[in-house]
Amino acid sequence: MSMTPAQPTELTLRGVILGVLITLVFTAANVFFGLKAGLTFSTSIPAAVISMAVLRGFKGMTIQENNIVQTVASAAGTLSSVIFVLPSLVIVGWWTGFPYWTSVLVCALGGVLGVLYSIPLRRALVTHSDLPYPEGVACAEVLKVGGGSHAHADAVEDARAGLRALLWGSIVSGFFALVIATRIFASDLVTYFRVNSRTAVSGFDFLLSFALFGIGHLIGLWVGMAIFVGALVAWLWGVPHFSGLATVTALTDNTAAVAKLAHDTWSHQVRFVGAGTILVASLWTLAKLVRPVYGGLRSTLAASKSRRSPTQSVFPRTDVDIPVGIIGLLTLACVVPIAWLLASFDSGGVLSGHMGTLVICGLIYIVLMSFFVSSVCGYMAGLIGASNSPLSGIGILAVIGASLLLVFGVRSGVPAGGEHILVAFALFVTAIIFAVGCIANNNLQDLKTGQLVGATPWKQQVALIIGVIAGAVVIPPVLDLLNRAYGFAGAPGPHREHALPAPQAGLMATLAAGIVGHDMAWPLVVVGILFGIAMIMMQVKSPMLVAVGMYLPFGTTFAIFVGGVFRSLGDWMAERRGFNSAQKARVENAGVLVASGLIAGEALLGLVWAGLVAC
Repeated sequence: MSMTPAQPTELTLRGVILGVLITLVFTAANVFFGLKAGLTFSTSIPAAVISMAVLRGFKGMTIQENNIVQTVASAAGTLSSVIFVLPSLVIVGWWTGFPYWTSVLVCALGGVLGVLYSIPLRRALVTHSDLPYPEGVACAEVLKVGGGSHAHADAVEDARAGLRALLWGSIVSGFFALVIATRIFASDLVTYFRVNSRTAVSGFDFLLSFALFGIGHLIGLWVGMAIFVGALVAWLWGVPHFSGLATVTALTDNTAAVAKLAHDTWSHQVRFVGAGTILVASLWTLAKLVRPVYGGLRSTLAASKSRRSPTQSVFPRTDVDIPVGIIGLLTLACVVPIAWLLASFDSGGVLSGHMGTLVICGLIYIVLMSFFVSSVCGYMAGLIGASNSPLSGIGILAVIGASLLLVFGVRSGVPAGGEHILVAFALFVTAIIFAVGCIANNNLQDLKTGQLVGATPWKQQVALIIGVIAGAVVIPPVLDLLNRAYGFAGAPGPHREHALPAPQAGLMATLAAGIVGHDMAWPLVVVGILFGIAMIMMQVKSPMLVAVGMYLPFGTTFAIFVGGVFRSLGDWMAERRGFNSAQKARVENAGVLVASGLIAGEALLGLVWAGLVAC
C-alpha cells in the first residue's frame, strides 16, 4: 500500500483567529492614515513576524500556517484602500455617515470578486511568469527564515526582536501623539507669507508625525522625494501664481488673511491642476502596461485551455485552486446582492423611472470593468509591487467611465436637480470596482509568497476571502467614527479645523461632479494635463508621484520625505559598516517593523481620540 505524504498544517482555526486579530489593528491604522496621508502600507511582513512570534509557543507550527496568518491580515489591510473612493459619497453630500450594512456589502462583495477574478490569473501571472513580485518575495524570505517549527535559534530570536521593535515603535508613536493631542506643544510649524507687494502668497508646514515618518521609511527616499517635489511645485509656483491673479481688494499683512488666501488658492485651484496631472500620469502609466497585460491575458487563456481535459486530482497540492464550479457559484452569489444594492440606491427617488436601465448597465459595467481592473492590477503588482501600483489611476478611469456612461445614457431624462444623485451613483459603482481592484492588486502578491513557501493555493484563496470579510466588517465603523470626529475636507457642513484630507476620495468626487454637472474647472485641469505631458516628455520617472505631491497637504509630504531621508541614512550607514546581505536584510526588516509600529501606534491613538471627540 502506497503511503500519501502528510500534508503540512496550514489553514487552522488558530491561524485564522490570529490573522483576524492582527487585521483589527492594521486595517484600522491603514484607514486612518489613508485618509490623512493619502497612502496605505503593506501589512504582510508585520503580520508574518507577529505570527511567527505568537505561534512559536504552539505545537506543530509550520511556515505554511504562518503564511495563512499574513494572507488573512494582508487581504484585510489591502481592502482598506477602498477609503480612496467610499468617503466621496460623504464629500458630495449623498451620505452623512457610513450606513453599516451597505458599506460592509460594498467592501465584502467587491473584495470577494477581486479574489475570484484573480484565481484564473494565478498560473499565468505567478506560476509560469518571471514577474519579480517584490513584496511577495520579501515576505517569503521573512517566513523562510523564521516561519517553520525547525527554524534556527537566531531566526526565532529575530522574530521575537521584530515583535518587540513593532511594539516599541507603537508605544513611542502613540505617546508622542498623546502629547500632541494634549497640546503640551504644537504638532507643526506653519507659516504663510506674502511673496510680493500684490496678492501673491505662499507658505510651508513642518508637521511632526512619527507615523508619517514611518510611511516615508516604508516607501523610501526616491518615492518620498518625488512626492515632495510635487509639493514644492504647488507651493513655490502654483500658490504664488494663482493667488497673484486673485482680485483681493485689500490684502494686508494680517496673518489670518494671508493664510486664508494661501489655503483657498491651494485647495480650490492648485489641487485642480494636480488632478489634471494625476489624470494624464495615470493614463500614461496604464498605456505603458497595455502590451505586458495583453501578454499576461493570452498566457492565462492558454493555461486555461491546457487544463480542460485533465481532472484537478492530477495536479500536485501546491497547484490546486478553488474549483471552477465553486468560483462560478461564488461569483453569482456576489453579483446578485450587487444588483440589489444598485436597485435600492435611490428607491422611490428621482431615478426610480431609470432604475432598470441603471441596474442592468451598472451591473454589466461592474462585471466587465472589474475583470479588466483585476488583470491590470494583478500584473502591475507583479511588475512593480502592490505598494507602487498606480491604483488611484484605476479608480480615476473607473469613475470617469461611470460618469460618462450616465451622462450619455440617462442624464437627459433626469429631472432638474437629479444630477447630484447621478454623481453619487457613479461614485457608488466606482467604490465596488475599486474594492475589486485593490484586492486583485494584493492577491497575486500573496499567492507568490505562497508559491515560494509551498502553500496550497485553494487554502490560501479561502484565507484571502476570510481576510476580505474581516476587513469589510472593520472598515465601515472606523470610517464612521473618523467622519463624526474629524470630518473630511470638502464635505458639506460647518468647517472642521482638523478635517482629514481624504485626497483621493476628494479627487473622485470632483471628477464625477464635474463630468455629470458640466461644471469642471477645465482650464485648471488642462494646465495640469499640460504639466503632466511636459514631465512625460522630459522622461520624469514618476509623474504620478509628483502629481500626488501637488494634491497632498505640504506638511504631509514633507514629513513623508523626512522619513525617506532617515531610511536612506540607515542604508548608507549599513553600507559603510560593510554589512553582508543577511545583515542588510535584517536591518531592513527591523526598519519595516519599527515603521509599521510608528504608524499603528499613532493611528490607534488617533482612533481613541476620535472616539472621545465623537462621544
